[in-house]
Amino acid sequence: MFKRRDVLVLGSGWLAGMGMIPPCAVAQSKYPERPIRLVVASVPGGVADAVGRRWAEAMKALLGPVFIENQAGGGGSIGAATVDRAKPDGYCVLLGGVAILVLIPAASHARWEFAPISILGVVPIAFIVHPSLPARNLKELVEYAKANPGELSYGSPGAGTMSHLAVELFKSLTGINGLVHVPYKGASQSISDLISGQIPIATLNFSDQVLQLHRSGKARMVAVMTPARLIAAPDIPTAVEQGLPGMMAENFFGLFAPIGTSTEIIEQIADATHRAMADNGFRERLIASGFEPYLDSSPAAARHFVEREIDRWRPVIKAIGLKLGTRRGSSERA
Repeated sequence: MFKRRDVLVLGSGWLAGMGMIPPCAVAQSKYPERPIRLVVASVPGGVADAVGRRWAEAMKALLGPVFIENQAGGGGSIGAATVDRAKPDGYCVLLGGVAILVLIPAASHARWEFAPISILGVVPIAFIVHPSLPARNLKELVEYAKANPGELSYGSPGAGTMSHLAVELFKSLTGINGLVHVPYKGASQSISDLISGQIPIATLNFSDQVLQLHRSGKARMVAVMTPARLIAAPDIPTAVEQGLPGMMAENFFGLFAPIGTSTEIIEQIADATHRAMADNGFRERLIASGFEPYLDSSPAAARHFVEREIDRWRPVIKAIGLKLGTRRGSSERA
């Protein structure tokens, strides 16, 4: 079966010194000597794919060639399994996100065992309403929902997604009951039904498409679920500033290596990533992809980020009885 452990750990350079991991895992002075394989655990064309390709492009001058391998499916578990089985030599890296690294662990108390490298950034969840709904902010939405119990529904890209869990958190913070969940198979149909008035509310990843719908008046974005206002949409208030300090919900993307990858290699990739993030052009390209860059990440910060998110979402998942799991297969390394 796939290897899942109870601890998310950093690099294992000290194990190499004890002869407990193979020589290929020890950092080599010439690393990297060949192209790095970046496994993107999602389909081509999405936000994760765009971020992965931006990172790969930036790494050409810093680490050398990086080629992208999209492995979608299983909520990210197919791509995660590939990296889990790879040799811990720095030549196979996962671009992973919230589903496999936070939501499944929060639901099952089991975690993929990876060496965190860096959190690249987040894609926040946006709270969007149909223009006919008499709510221009979260306070008015809460008041309307409480005055009309059971009359409102909301669409999300699917059960168990961050968009779904964001509303469950919202309900617990506000005491609203009766918001009916309409899970879709992706975001496009929920957007169509919101615009047509089939559903009055949708929670979706913030994107340029969502922003354009807001600015055109076809939909109204009443809040984004981030600690601070977005660089790409500074006019949209956060839920935090509207009186809900715990109302934060973001999909994140980060770099993770197979466990056993040496500390030296982990730090080398993290340093190259940090240098890329310091470039204005690189950050602007990420923002244009609907992404909020996470500027101060490091291997230790990435581990803390993931652990914090697991602790935040575990009570929400437990409260609604959500069951999530990974796909199963061989755990032997390639």
